[in-house]
Amino acid sequence: MDEITIEMFKDKERKNLFATYNHIEMVMVEEDHAVFRLNIQPESKNSYGMVHGGAIYAMADNATGFAAHTDGRNYVTQTSALHFLRNQATGTVRASAWVRHRGKSTVLTAVDITGEGGRLLATGEFTFFCVDKALMDQKAGAEQK
Repeated sequence: MDEITIEMFKDKERKNLFATYNHIEMVMVEEDHAVFRLNIQPESKNSYGMVHGGAIYAMADNATGFAAHTDGRNYVTQTSALHFLRNQATGTVRASAWVRHRGKSTVLTAVDITGEGGRLLATGEFTFFCVDKALMDQKAGAEQK
């Protein structure tokens, strides 16, 4: 990937206040692949003291979305399925996402969530729908008024 594309992803990450607030950060992005991590904080945990499933899902959505965006088009999440296998209470969890198929208007991605020692915590698939950026910007602007 060229420097312009890498800077675009860094800018996209800076603007994602939800991910920042939830301690979700990009590790790397390359063509059709992205890795994100979540350093578990007290506010990342559920009432059982384990990392919250919603935090894991949000990290997976970010990683798969960045992998989808590597073709330069704009996408929104259309569908997803995330299968939780086990959990952990401390340390770091990672989402490794890759594109499985690109169509004209959709992209199918896969993601593995791993914990300490590379242990598989969750796995899933996300489908993204290609959108017109100008139309999305117009809708966002209208909603802010």
